[in-house]
Amino acid sequence: MEKGWPPLYDQSYLPAHNAHYWQEEAETMDPEKREQEIILPKLQAQLQYAYQKSTFYKKKWDKAGIHPDDIRSLQDFEQVPFVTKEEIRKDQLENPPFGTNLCVSRKDVARVHGTSGTTGKPTAFGISKGDMARIAEAHARCMWGFGVRQDDIVFIGSFFSLYWGSWGALAGAERLGATAFPFGAGVPGQTERALDWIKEIKPTVFYGTPSYSLYLAEKAITKGIDPRKDFTFRILFFSGEPGAGVPSTKKRIEEIYGGICIDSGSTAEMSPWMSNCECAHRQGMHLWQDVVYAELVEPNTKKRLPYGSEGATVYTHLERTSQPMIRFWSGDISLWVNDPCPCGRTFPRLPKGIYGRADDMFVVRGENVYPSAIEDVIRGIRGFGDEFRIIITRERTMDELIVEAEYTPDVEESLVPGLKSRLEAELKAKGLRTTVQMMEPGTLERTEFKAKRVIDKRGLYEEMTQRE
Repeated sequence: MEKGWPPLYDQSYLPAHNAHYWQEEAETMDPEKREQEIILPKLQAQLQYAYQKSTFYKKKWDKAGIHPDDIRSLQDFEQVPFVTKEEIRKDQLENPPFGTNLCVSRKDVARVHGTSGTTGKPTAFGISKGDMARIAEAHARCMWGFGVRQDDIVFIGSFFSLYWGSWGALAGAERLGATAFPFGAGVPGQTERALDWIKEIKPTVFYGTPSYSLYLAEKAITKGIDPRKDFTFRILFFSGEPGAGVPSTKKRIEEIYGGICIDSGSTAEMSPWMSNCECAHRQGMHLWQDVVYAELVEPNTKKRLPYGSEGATVYTHLERTSQPMIRFWSGDISLWVNDPCPCGRTFPRLPKGIYGRADDMFVVRGENVYPSAIEDVIRGIRGFGDEFRIIITRERTMDELIVEAEYTPDVEESLVPGLKSRLEAELKAKGLRTTVQMMEPGTLERTEFKAKRVIDKRGLYEEMTQRE
């Protein structure tokens, strides 16, 4: 384990090929000892650094009456106020482009990443060279944990743009010493070309979104390619969507490709985003607490929850010199536990992954609904394809939930009504009153990135009634 802050990792270090852990002592340590000897000292150093270097945090904490010297325990840390996406956007709007939380000089910024800005002003991330090295170290460590080794070829099938996901996977693969195959996605015709390249290069590890892996498989099958027999993926790891943590989707991916499906990811603000990551045993995502410290809190009271509870995740960087996020309110909804994992790591886990986000959840007739719950039902019924859409409408002040779901090409027309009835019945058993619309194969739009599953049309009703 590295001493000092920020830690400087030996870039030449690699575990033995057959080693189970990247850093056995840190990964298997008694949790209370880890908290006292590693997490708390890192946290205190990160707080002092942020207070000295970040106008953003100094103003925020002074206003709240909090000083880093006050934080003598992890319980004390719970007094520190949360940081939200809206605060970051507002700060960057008033102080472009990086806001007042860029703790390094402009000349020390090695990389610029950011959000797409589809829900507002894009958020800019300025990343220092030292932070890039630490991000690569963390990702390599997690990738080692689910079985990637130096003789693997890692196919990266995701956008190379401002999006963090692809770059994190690339940095981790390179630090680990594996062969990186940064194929990308998004260019017209690229998926068809990917089929030939995969057969030729024979990558053993896949990275992308769950939606894209299913789209790639669908394209392969139409070309007479069997992804399980003709491809060589033994590990498929994902971020960007909750699908890899949805049991029926995980099962479908593993059946199609014959490799293990690994769930990972938090948010772009919290890179290294792979600090939430499953091990090879796939018992839910480990929270690698000595890199990014995670808490689960009650969404309304904002109080930390005991293990075994469901709540919202809050994240804190422990090794970040540029734009550190401290008690960042992510909006992720999950359940956390601290029971043993077969891998021997002693980090807490999210056994169901991240199955919802506050901004993904929608309310229909007073019920909280997460798209992942509907996804799990659809993909658990043989005869349905991988594409579906959720449409919410409003008529006469009552919400209506419509699920459009494709059936597979091998389903006979006479069996379609029975499939429709079964899906409606299973959704009803989950407490969801829905109208199912059966869609012919290939009808719904495909994606090479994050699938847009929910279309909320209730605003159209509001506009119509206002005009009347």
